Amino acid sequence: MSDQRLANRIALVFGAGSIGEGWGNGKAAAVAYSRAGAKVVAVDLNKKAADETRDIILAEGGQCEAYAANATNSEQVRLIVAETLALHGHLDILHNNVGMAKMGSVTDLSESDWDLALAVNLKSAFLTCKHVLPIMQAQKSGCIVNISSLAAIRYTGYPYPAYYAAKGGLNQLTVGLALEYAAAGIRVNAIMPGYIDTPLIYKDISGQYASREEMIAARNALCPMGKMGSAWDIANAAVFLASDEARYITGVCLPVDGGVHMATGPT
Repeated sequence: MSDQRLANRIALVFGAGSIGEGWGNGKAAAVAYSRAGAKVVAVDLNKKAADETRDIILAEGGQCEAYAANATNSEQVRLIVAETLALHGHLDILHNNVGMAKMGSVTDLSESDWDLALAVNLKSAFLTCKHVLPIMQAQKSGCIVNISSLAAIRYTGYPYPAYYAAKGGLNQLTVGLALEYAAAGIRVNAIMPGYIDTPLIYKDISGQYASREEMIAARNALCPMGKMGSAWDIANAAVFLASDEARYITGVCLPVDGGVHMATGPT
C-alpha cells in the first residue's frame, strides 16, 4: 500500500457493510481508509456484511476487525467503542455512514417510520459521537466524518421528508460539534453525497420508478456531469477529510455530487 496518509491511525466505521452486491459508501470508505494505511474497525448491523468488508481489507494486506451492532442502541455502540479502545489504545477516525431512506410524505408516513428514519439517520451519529468524543478529548486529537446527503440542503425529487429532516439535522450537528470541540484538536466534517450509484438506491429508491433502467437514466440525467457518482467518490473525500491534508478544515458540509447542488432542482 503506497498511500500511507493515515498510517498508524484507527478508523472506526459504522455502516461499513453493503446492503447488496457491489460497493456501498461505507464499504468503500472502510477499504479506502485501509488503503491509506489505517487500521479499520468495521461495524454493521449485518455481521456478514461487516465480515465481507473485513475480508477484502485482509486480502489486500490491511488490518481490520468486524463487528455487528445496532448504531441506534447506546449500549451496543458503547461496547464497540470500548472494544476498539481496548484493542488499539486509541481511536483517531470516527466515520458515520449509517443511514436509510424511508419513503412516504408526511400525510402517509407512520409515526413509527418517522421515528425509525430519525433514529437511523441522526440518533446513530449522536450516539457514536457521545461515546467517542471523550476518547478524542483525552487524546487531544481526532476526526469525525459524517455521511449526510444533498437532501440535507435541497429537495432531491423524492418523497422522504424524514430523510430530509434527519440529514439536515446531521449537518447542523456536524457544525455544532466542530465548533464546540475545535479547541480540543478534534475536527468534525460531513460529506453530502448527491446521486450516487450504490446498492442502497436499488433497495430504497427503485420503487419510485417503473424500472431499474428508468431509475438509472433519470438519476444520470439529473447530474450536470451526465452520470451518477460512485461510492469511491465518497470514500476518497472521506480519506482526504480524515488526513492531515485537511488539518485546517472543520465544520464543512462538503457536497460530492458532480455539481448538482448548484443546478436547478428536480420538479
